[in-house]
Amino acid sequence: MSFNEITEIISGYLWGWPMIVLLFGTHLFLTFRLRFPQRKIFTAIKMSVKKDKDANGDVSQFAALATSLAATIGTGNIIGVATAVALGGPGAVMWCWLTGLFGIATKYSEGLLAIKYRVKTSDGTMLGGPMYALERGLKQKWLAVLFCVFTAIAAFGIGNMVQANAISENVVMLCASGGNETLVRVIVGVLLMALVAVVVLGGVKSISRWCTALVPLMAVLYVLGCIYILCLNHTHLWEAICLICSEAFSLEAATGGTAGTVIMVAARYGIARGLFSNESGLGSAPIVAAAAQTKNPVRQALVSSTGTFWDTVVVCAITGLVITTSIIAHPNISYQDGGMLTKKAFSMIPYVGPTILTLGILTFAFSTILGWCYYGERAMEYLAGKRSIKPYRIVFIILCFVGCTMALNVVWNIADIMNALMAIPNLISLLLLSGVIARETNHYLWGKRLDDRDNTME
Repeated sequence: MSFNEITEIISGYLWGWPMIVLLFGTHLFLTFRLRFPQRKIFTAIKMSVKKDKDANGDVSQFAALATSLAATIGTGNIIGVATAVALGGPGAVMWCWLTGLFGIATKYSEGLLAIKYRVKTSDGTMLGGPMYALERGLKQKWLAVLFCVFTAIAAFGIGNMVQANAISENVVMLCASGGNETLVRVIVGVLLMALVAVVVLGGVKSISRWCTALVPLMAVLYVLGCIYILCLNHTHLWEAICLICSEAFSLEAATGGTAGTVIMVAARYGIARGLFSNESGLGSAPIVAAAAQTKNPVRQALVSSTGTFWDTVVVCAITGLVITTSIIAHPNISYQDGGMLTKKAFSMIPYVGPTILTLGILTFAFSTILGWCYYGERAMEYLAGKRSIKPYRIVFIILCFVGCTMALNVVWNIADIMNALMAIPNLISLLLLSGVIARETNHYLWGKRLDDRDNTME
């Protein structure tokens, strides 16, 4: 058995039903324990574009959100949803959406703990995330160390080389023909290294500044393309919604050699792709949330929760509708086409459709690299201090080139394994500290004290 096959088996087990039940179960538990913080989503959206005056932090709340969204809104929103539909049918879209809806409570909880247990370094920098919640809240430093090890490695894979490979693949499809594919990959690798170096060597403020500019642009461009396709397919929109809802809860036997009922298959792939897309429960987003300028933990928790709303409840849902309506409108498009589903749907836009999709993938992938670099270096700083940040950045930049020029089957599997292992200690902190989360929520959110300052955070 090859190493690739071994990692594939481990990845498949870690992202199987046990992990899905644990993550989705945490979403449901926190939703009910916190009395549905999803009710405050529009308040949270308003707060995300405002700046807390005289608040402690390194970047604005919106900059922290944009950096988080940069890392989560990526190729998974495009290819991931298409793969979910290919493997689990249209019903997977509904389960992906439900995962995002309930995942808002988990993302909220992660952001709250990030602020509650963050620390200020001697130079005034704010540091936080699951590692500090595990160490300061649960007094379990060994779990904090494990989380950081998994995060630092995962950033090299899913946050870097996989994204770099997606960029080079798309440029190759546009430019390469015949024997010049290798040359194109090398050129793309060198250019990407240079661009990433310019941004990440400037630190969190540079990363957040770029992400603040890129995220709204890429999201608006992609969503406008999706809306155009939905307008073309408007006569099939209601049929698509009915199909998604009926197959999400169908008890008929699954076809195509897949064991189980339609509802089981749709739930498995819809939940898995939804979790992978919005990262609620993985513990990555609270690392940057801890740097936000905010008066109290609940304010930033609300802002953080909007990331899952935009990522899954909006972007993934629109993508799912685009794919399903396109399949209904064009019977020659097969569910089993997987990653080609979105490409075929966007080809319906005259002249510029493939270009919009390609630019979306390129921008999504680049911004994901920036966001995950910050996650990785914060994990390394926890493990080995500030002296480790610069070497980590250099290795991270070099691996951008590697990702552009090599096959990544093993990297994908290892990255998936590291992501799953990241989630376990983070979920432990969320569940065991849920009393702290509930207490802060009751005081600031349901006690209507959102504008109060918290002097116990630092």
